[in-house]
Amino acid sequence: MPIAEIADRVNLSPSACHRRIKNLEGAGVIHGYAAKLDKQALGLEADVFVEITLTSQNQEILDMFEQAVMACADILECHLTTGNADYIVRVAARSVTDYERIHRNSLGRLPHVASMRSTFALRAIKPWKGYPVF
Repeated sequence: MPIAEIADRVNLSPSACHRRIKNLEGAGVIHGYAAKLDKQALGLEADVFVEITLTSQNQEILDMFEQAVMACADILECHLTTGNADYIVRVAARSVTDYERIHRNSLGRLPHVASMRSTFALRAIKPWKGYPVF
């Protein structure tokens, strides 16, 4: 959104709005900008959430797993969790067949995985739009 439009919405002058945005960037509150891509236009039909349980939770194994995740282009997100699974990862696939490729060639090769449980998202009811600003 252009600064002039933001300034209008919050009743500031464009220069004051620009200064505040720069302050937020400098403080690390805003740490980047990104284009929002349409997954269907990219041919990605399936969002899959995968619960992963490791063979152990010692630091060396956790570190090895996390390093492997960081190197895996198929994994969009990875979160260390509490509960039954150690991690939840999110992947996007072109089809069920493509997910099988991701499962075999990427997820299945992650180190020290004891079990995986995949859940296909049918539809996003409230997709991620960013953190709330109060």
